[in-house]
Amino acid sequence: MNGAAGESSADGIIHPRPATPLAPTPKKKGSDLSARLLTAAVLVPAAIYVIVAGGLPYLGFITLFILLGMREFYRLIEEKGALPLVSWGLAAGAALPVVAYIGNEYHVTLILTATLLGVMIRQLGKAQIGEALVSISGTFFGVFYVGWLLSHAIVLRNFYGAAASRYGEAKIVVLGIDPESGIFLISFCMAAVVLSDTGAYFAGRAWGRRKLAPRISPGKTIEGAVGGVIGGTLGGLASKSLFDVFWPQLSSFLAWDAAIVMGVMVAILAIVGDLLESLLKRDAQTKDAGSILPGMGGVMDRIDSALLGIPGMYYMLLFYVFLNVG
Repeated sequence: MNGAAGESSADGIIHPRPATPLAPTPKKKGSDLSARLLTAAVLVPAAIYVIVAGGLPYLGFITLFILLGMREFYRLIEEKGALPLVSWGLAAGAALPVVAYIGNEYHVTLILTATLLGVMIRQLGKAQIGEALVSISGTFFGVFYVGWLLSHAIVLRNFYGAAASRYGEAKIVVLGIDPESGIFLISFCMAAVVLSDTGAYFAGRAWGRRKLAPRISPGKTIEGAVGGVIGGTLGGLASKSLFDVFWPQLSSFLAWDAAIVMGVMVAILAIVGDLLESLLKRDAQTKDAGSILPGMGGVMDRIDSALLGIPGMYYMLLFYVFLNVG
């Protein structure tokens, strides 16, 4: 194998480091694209199904992605030599979407508080205390960054109930929000996120000249980011157009001017989310967070943009309802 196997610290533990990249092996042209398209052909119909179905299938789908994403995140921390409390973090991460589904934001706060306290107490019993601060911080950040942020996909899909609990069901009905409007809202958000990534990729390849964040992700350009904002906005608006034609009871409550603003903001948040994950991977000296998705890398590489886009959409919608219910 090329490269050093690891680095030895003062405690005698060998901490693994990424191996020196091997020389590239010849592969058939378009093989990555074929694998990516095949993976998308499986994931996209599954995602559409669970979004429309809602309920337990949707909850299970989101919980699975949270657990896979958190495990990849903890591997990034382990590559840095830290020892996160993986089982504690995964347990808390799995609890968050369940609590978001059956409880409310107060219960989610209780879970986060209990997680932090539990991790700190558990750290007291570990033999190694030299990395206590990193272990506690890394474990909790994984719960927050992946578990808490992605749990917003649950409340966004169940937006009718979330809004009704805040402002009263009578006001929500008058505003025209349907109990199943979450189907439209999560579709709008994901269309904006996916088209933001796509627009940034193609605009960057075609016109990219000026670096957006060279120290974090040298391949990303300002021109690509502009293409991402345009693509994400058009993706969200295309989703609203389709729902307005085929399923208007789910989307008519959202005015077009608000849809434009939300499309722009979700696209920007998607770009920031992508940069944030690039920062974490750069620090861990790895290209992909995982390899579970052929042609796409890891789960973290697929949900990085959505981790900020989905919560941003949810809180913008709450503000929109606040402005309209008086």
